[in-house]
Amino acid sequence: MSRIVSVWLPCWPIKRFLAAQAISPAGKPIDPERPFVLAIPATGGLRIAAMNETAEDAGIVVGDPVADARAKADSLQVRAADSAADDAALHRLALWATRYSPTASPWIEENGADGFFLDIEGAAHLFGGEESLLADLAGRLDRFGLPARLAIADTPGMAWALSHFAETAQSILPRGDEAATLSAMPIEALRLSGETRALLRRLGFKSVGALLDKPRAPFAARFADELLRRLDQALGRRDEPLIPVTAPPVYHSLNYLLEPIVSHQAILARACRLMQNLVHVLVRDEAGARTLRLSLYGVDGTVEAIDIGLTSPTRSVPHVARLIDLKLEALAAKHDGGFGFEAIGLAVTRAESTPARQTELNISAVHSPQDDAERGAALIDALRHRLGPDRVRQFEAVPRHIPECAEALTEFNGEMPRNWPLEKDQTRPLLLLPKAEPTEVTALIPEGPPRRFRWRGVTYDITGAQGPERIADEWWRASYLSQGETLTRDYYLVEDGDGHRFWLYREGLYGRATATPRWFVHGLFA
Repeated sequence: MSRIVSVWLPCWPIKRFLAAQAISPAGKPIDPERPFVLAIPATGGLRIAAMNETAEDAGIVVGDPVADARAKADSLQVRAADSAADDAALHRLALWATRYSPTASPWIEENGADGFFLDIEGAAHLFGGEESLLADLAGRLDRFGLPARLAIADTPGMAWALSHFAETAQSILPRGDEAATLSAMPIEALRLSGETRALLRRLGFKSVGALLDKPRAPFAARFADELLRRLDQALGRRDEPLIPVTAPPVYHSLNYLLEPIVSHQAILARACRLMQNLVHVLVRDEAGARTLRLSLYGVDGTVEAIDIGLTSPTRSVPHVARLIDLKLEALAAKHDGGFGFEAIGLAVTRAESTPARQTELNISAVHSPQDDAERGAALIDALRHRLGPDRVRQFEAVPRHIPECAEALTEFNGEMPRNWPLEKDQTRPLLLLPKAEPTEVTALIPEGPPRRFRWRGVTYDITGAQGPERIADEWWRASYLSQGETLTRDYYLVEDGDGHRFWLYREGLYGRATATPRWFVHGLFA
């Protein structure tokens, strides 16, 4: 069973607008002491979407035409509502609230779009209990200029109802009291649509209690699924999954600071300590971190989220610390620390299985291929975080027969490079020339292996040759000769007296595609 915090921010669009105006004034400033409304286009003209307390005291209500509102309040201040900016700001506020719980879910339109939920199951004890958590959350929101009504219950629906209709601004409902508490509330506590509320009131239902003892079948036939669904969600009979503002972490560690910190080294030291905490549970579960998120919670309510992707799963604190160090350098170049950070969180957002293995031996000469893979992954991680993920590229195999067409340079996708798909009897050079270069070859017979060749002004006597390996392009891609046949290639791996090895090919089938086959040097072996 979860414990859900409902955070309702009355007059959220108004508060958000005034906060944005204080940060970046634009146009004629709004006087918060005078009547002020936000309007949206509607049938018949602009209508009121939100208002401040002064406008409410003047008798203005949501949905009134702006023309009627001007008649009720002298010198009414009107601005256009910006729902996109409201939603973005609410998203950022919910992200900040992850300092209390990894699961924070902003409200959508059907919930009012003016608050968010927190699932604090297993987290309240970190703040001294649910009452202390509510007090801390309310105090911080109040310092941001956002007075809130808070409630805790077992379900999101019940918590939402309490935050809107409880007598006090902060309320906590004990487990099992949902039905008794909800029955005394008006039907608006069920988050129903306006049409459903109006119909219920016409039928004489004014409180939720009047619905609880009635047969369900007539309601199901008259109100489709909405009424019973909302009622069951509030009472915990039906699940109401929360959509978190960020993906729920697999592992999470959070550190609350007595004093805000700003310096690069202080942040890095705290992050290393958090990673060390995570290592213990990663080792226990034989898992490694593949992606991490470092969250820096500012004193002013801002949140800096730093995502760290890893080429292969790791539990290495020094490796993660190096990547965080690179990210912090980039962050410092773009933003200053402001008033500092009062909390730091490190979460593993993706983990993969990493079986335990022996990492230290008395024999220092023992070396495993897995060590090479880990060092390669560490190098790739460092390059990606220093140069940028789009600047590190890798060769990928392409299903083509022609060697120079069988690879493509693509952006690194985060996976370690795999072995090249070759048959057991195929050998490829370490260096493939960008373009095959012509060479003069001496052979005993036209279709035989080369005995001597001259390339780049140097003559090489061949002491051994392996081949040929015949390669031809696909028929649907090939360039055709006048006879209608494609040029094939016979590749040879040759070695001279000094041990130099080359990859040569003869172009064209002697007597069929050409009478004078040409030779090319295409690659070099180590």
